[in-house]
Amino acid sequence: MKEFIRAAAQQAGHQPVRLLQILRTVQSHYRHIPAEAIDLLAGQLQMPRTQIIADIEFYSFFHLTPQGQYDILFSDSITDRMLDKQNLIDRLSGRLKVSIGQVREDGLVSLNNTSCTGLCEQGPAALVNGYPLTRLDTARLDEIADLIERQQPLSTWPEHLFAVEDNIKKPGLLLNDPIPAGAGLERLYVKGLQVSLDEIDRSGLRGRGGAGFKTAMKWRLCAEEPGEQRFVVCNADEGEPGTFKDRVLLNRYADQVFEGMTICAAIIGAEQGFLYLRVEYLFLHDKLQHILQQRRDAGLLGGNILGRGLRFDIEIRLGAGAYICGEESALIESLEGKPGIPRNRPPYPVTHGYLNQPTVVNNVETFLAAAAIMVNGDAWFCATGSEKSAGSKIISISGDCQAPGIYEYPFGTPIRQILLDCRADEVLGVQVGGPSGVFISAQELDRKLAFEDLATGGSFIIFNTSRNLFQIVQNFMHFFAHESCGFCTPCRVGTSLLKNQLDKIVDGHGSAGDVAELEALCRLVKNYSHCGLGQTAANPILSTLERYPDLYHNQLKTISYEPGFDLDAALDVARRMAHRDDSAAHLTQVEE
Repeated sequence: MKEFIRAAAQQAGHQPVRLLQILRTVQSHYRHIPAEAIDLLAGQLQMPRTQIIADIEFYSFFHLTPQGQYDILFSDSITDRMLDKQNLIDRLSGRLKVSIGQVREDGLVSLNNTSCTGLCEQGPAALVNGYPLTRLDTARLDEIADLIERQQPLSTWPEHLFAVEDNIKKPGLLLNDPIPAGAGLERLYVKGLQVSLDEIDRSGLRGRGGAGFKTAMKWRLCAEEPGEQRFVVCNADEGEPGTFKDRVLLNRYADQVFEGMTICAAIIGAEQGFLYLRVEYLFLHDKLQHILQQRRDAGLLGGNILGRGLRFDIEIRLGAGAYICGEESALIESLEGKPGIPRNRPPYPVTHGYLNQPTVVNNVETFLAAAAIMVNGDAWFCATGSEKSAGSKIISISGDCQAPGIYEYPFGTPIRQILLDCRADEVLGVQVGGPSGVFISAQELDRKLAFEDLATGGSFIIFNTSRNLFQIVQNFMHFFAHESCGFCTPCRVGTSLLKNQLDKIVDGHGSAGDVAELEALCRLVKNYSHCGLGQTAANPILSTLERYPDLYHNQLKTISYEPGFDLDAALDVARRMAHRDDSAAHLTQVEE
């Protein structure tokens, strides 16, 4: 072990910022991170062992105890549950004779749940040793169980078990016409850096991750900030349940995404970039590394890009299972090898980002669009969209529709048209922007996809009238309670209280006072939480309570009486008993 740890640390340059990558290497070898390995790593990296333990305990894909030789994680997203996921995991549990959340006695297999795996349109889905299993049904599960019992290496498993489709159903402005590799950089040098930045500004491009901050303003602020070095970070940690567009963009259009990052680097003066890739997309890692090497070989990355003296390269850093790392400051903390706890803001990443240096953090789709604008011009981009929202939006559609997948629409498109295109019938409502977004009812389908109306990071989960609204909200609230990083009390405690209070109402034990308390809790968590997770965690309750108050009212506890029961007389008895010393016992009898 000592030699293995030494080699792993040496491969990472003995840099604490690469701690997550080192821990992944250790866990892959030992199926967990042994206590002895922690001590050895602390010595190799010259850092406190408590800091290493903090990482292991923070990220859900790290373990201090051994996992199975085949470690299976079932996606517990609402879209998987809608596809009979619970019965499927129970079936596999029975076939493999391992309880959910446990490791089998012989150590061969472990089985557990995980949050959304980014495979919502081809679920039910799971991961085995980090690699995706899609479109699971009883036949596939039986096949998987047989392979495991025969201890067949994953490399010999049938390819159809791991097949991940792109499912691009409706390409538009960006997806129809990807740019040739290097074309954006060539145009950048012809126009000049300042003119190019002005063009990004005139295009009206705003961040596609959900917040919608003006891209050119972020780049300009970073470029003007004094610092020893600058960094470009692509946020590919799309952990929002129902969102999978970045997975498709990286699989199909990674070259253009990397081009957008390089254009940004030239404008702000950065020499190092990072693609922060969620660990659930491990299957894309080798392909993306190959594309990066092709770009280096073509002179599009490295020490002298296109012979113009620009130095810039991109490194892929894998996450380790933490939804909160989608928040940009938490992502930067994770890039630095630390638990992904959001920073206090201000200062913002454009002034104090990675290693406390000026840093641009943008979404995958934003860099894709920036590269296209550099080639096609700002007027081309502005010609599409609404008055306040230029260009198009790529969205992930899943749930109750006949054609789930990736769709690209001009901003300003009515929601009704989107539902028509994906063939959704008898719609109860749509969760726009994932659980942290808003649930709109069937009476709001004339609203529009736009920053000025329905802004979204790119997720539509559709629910038809056969669905139970409370099961949907429960799934979302359990997700937030599980994913809270625990840093601040309003979120750490508040999300658990919200979950428990909602469960009480859904189980039929709630009163009108409980609904009032639930709403008050929502406001507290929303207004006092440290970061966006807590500030949006109550949205599933608030948006459904606003639209479906009658459903909540009907879910409250009701009292039924036997025929002939004299309620007035019983209440009179209760009032008289309330004045007696043993009133509590008598009131209990009366209630019964």
